[in-house]
Amino acid sequence: MHARTRIAAALVAVAVGALTISACDTGSTVVDKPKDHAAAKADGGKDGKDAKKGKSSEAAKVGDTLTLKGFEKGSQLDVTVVKIADPGKPADEFTEPDAGKRFVGVQFQLVNTGKAVYSDSPSNGAQVADSEGQQFDSTFADITAGPSMSSSLKLKPGAKGLGWIVFEVPKGSKLDAVQFTMDSGFADQTGEWKLK
Repeated sequence: MHARTRIAAALVAVAVGALTISACDTGSTVVDKPKDHAAAKADGGKDGKDAKKGKSSEAAKVGDTLTLKGFEKGSQLDVTVVKIADPGKPADEFTEPDAGKRFVGVQFQLVNTGKAVYSDSPSNGAQVADSEGQQFDSTFADITAGPSMSSSLKLKPGAKGLGWIVFEVPKGSKLDAVQFTMDSGFADQTGEWKLK
């Protein structure tokens, strides 16, 4: 009798858990279409030919801006990958990448285009990926390319933040993409910039 009760309770718990998970999953998306298509238009309509061949020439690249939304109502950023420093040179003699690895710096510009205050640690939501599909999180390091992004960034609507986020990757890895997600990496929209 007790075994049946436990099995029934376990089935109810599994059903409630499944309903909770499906209610929370609003569907994650990858945003890779730049906000401003002026660069694509400037190449003399070349992107139209590529589109007919099945190639997407509109994927975001270094210099492009993507608009991303966070969880909170009115939470929105325009995110630009400004520059890449590969390899990134350590800013001091005490900070070195581990053996067989190199630093890569990505300069991000974040502009609060929403109605809510943005308050987060941007490095928590940043990643780089290589051509093998391996993803690398940020690391705590400063490079000579410029000032690091604040680890506790607060932006009122209309304000912007600029800084470098550093990653430690294997020396032989060929980087393919940069990704950024609001809310320390937990928001549903992830921006992606191709590096090739």
